[in-house]
Amino acid sequence: MYDCDKTLQYSPMLARYIHAAMRQATYELLEDGTFYGEIPPHKGVWSNADSLKACREALQDSLEEWIILGLRLEHGLPILDSVLW
Repeated sequence: MYDCDKTLQYSPMLARYIHAAMRQATYELLEDGTFYGEIPPHKGVWSNADSLKACREALQDSLEEWIILGLRLEHGLPILDSVLW
């Protein structure tokens, strides 16, 4: 069986993909003082946290989980900055 979790830790291609996706992230300061972040090409990848740093970290965690699930379900991933999947 294909070990997606191990691949995420060691694959330079996945590291480049995650980096490219995080460059497309957008953040917003909400009225309640928390930060909301999302990566538009990746539907369902979002985060909300008390600080921008925590929001970024949670957003990357969300993205990594989204990628793992997509790989397990054999879904394609959006092409980003010439990082081909």
